[in-house]
Amino acid sequence: MPERISLRQLDYFVAAAEAGTMTGAAQRLYVSQSAVSAGIGELEHQLGVQLLIRAKAKGLTLTTAGHLFLPQARDLLARSEELQAGMQEVGQTPAGRLVIGCFTTLAPFLLPRMLEEFAVAHPGVSLEFVEGSLTVLQHLLREGRCELALLYGVGIEAGIAFDTLYSTEPHVLLPREHPLADREAVRLADLDGHSMIMLDVPPSRRYFSEVLADAGVVPTVRHRTESFEMVRSLVARGAGYSLLIQRPTLDVSYEGLAVQVRPIADGVPPLPVGLAWPSGSHPTRRAAAFAAFCRGAVARPPHRALVGSPPALVHGDQVAKLPA
Repeated sequence: MPERISLRQLDYFVAAAEAGTMTGAAQRLYVSQSAVSAGIGELEHQLGVQLLIRAKAKGLTLTTAGHLFLPQARDLLARSEELQAGMQEVGQTPAGRLVIGCFTTLAPFLLPRMLEEFAVAHPGVSLEFVEGSLTVLQHLLREGRCELALLYGVGIEAGIAFDTLYSTEPHVLLPREHPLADREAVRLADLDGHSMIMLDVPPSRRYFSEVLADAGVVPTVRHRTESFEMVRSLVARGAGYSLLIQRPTLDVSYEGLAVQVRPIADGVPPLPVGLAWPSGSHPTRRAAAFAAFCRGAVARPPHRALVGSPPALVHGDQVAKLPA
C-alpha cells in the first residue's frame, strides 16, 4: 500500500510555493529549512512528480504539476482545519480562517460593515479579505487563495460560479460647470463629444464602454485611472465626465470640490453584484455561513433619487446553502 501524504508535507509545500524560498517557508512555519526541504522531497517522491524547481539564484519555481497540485493542497489543508474546528464545537458552529475576495471599488462600500457584523454573528470565524480586479480575484479563487469573492456579474470566466445578491445601475458624474449639469437626468447620447474620465479596472472599462456603445457613443477618453477617487477628483476639477456604479454619501472629491451626480435617462440594464466561487468546489462550513450571511445582510438599496446607491446592510438570520 502506498505511503500516504501528510498534512505537514502539504503545509511545507504550500508555504514554500507562496514564500518562493525554502528559507521563507521555514521562517513562516517556525521549523528548520532542512525539515521543509526533506518534507517536500518526500512528498514529491510519494506523488511521483516534481513539484518545485530549486534554483539558488531564482529561488523556487512551480512546475506544471506543482501548479496543478497547489490549489488541491490548499483545499485539503482548509478541509483539515474545517474538520478540526468543527469537532471542537461538535460540528455545530462555523470556525476557522476564511479568506474572501472583493472587487476593489466595491470593497469600501461593503466590507467594513460586513466584517463587523459577520464577526458578531460568527465569532469563531476569523474573516480576512483581499481586494483586486475581476481578473485577479477569479485567479485567486481558482488557485484556492480565497474561498469566495464579491464581484460584479460581468466577465465571469469558465470554472467560476456566480450567484446574484442584488443589482445596481450606473450614474453620470459631472463637473459642477459642465453643460449637462443642469439636467435632472442625462441621456447617454448627449455625452458624445465630451471628454471622459475612464475607470480603467476590469470589468468597469468594458462595461462602461458597452453601455455607451449601445447608445451610439464612442467615448472621448481624456484620462484613464484605476483609482475610483482619482476619477472623482479629475471630474471635480473639470477634466471631463465619468460613469460610475458606486456612490459615496458625500458628492465631493478628496479636495472638497463638488461633483454633480445624475441618473441616466436611458434604460440601462442593471449590473448584478454577487458571490463567486470555483465551480464544483465543496464549500467549507464557514464559507457557507458567509454566503448565507450575505444573502440575509445585503438588502435592496434604500429609496433615493439616484439608482446605484450603495446597498444597506441589515442584520438577518436567513439560512442558505452555497451551491456546490
